[in-house]
Amino acid sequence: MGELTKRMSTPTLLFAYVTLLLAALGVLTLYSETRRRRFRPAANEDRIFRCAKCGLVYTDDPDVDRSRCSQCGKLNEAFEF
Repeated sequence: MGELTKRMSTPTLLFAYVTLLLAALGVLTLYSETRRRRFRPAANEDRIFRCAKCGLVYTDDPDVDRSRCSQCGKLNEAFEF
């Protein structure tokens, strides 16, 4: 019965403990990353405009080259970053 009750050595036990903790941390990281990506808002394709007269920043459809400001009515070019 002496051979059936083998003990793990201390370095093996520590290695197993650290490996299990790192694996659990990796799984939690992957889970949180997939949740974050799933609930992230989709990128907006609208163009950004800034009125040269009143300074209003607004968006319009991506196929519009010039857009009229809703606040003062001035026609503006798309704003490029």
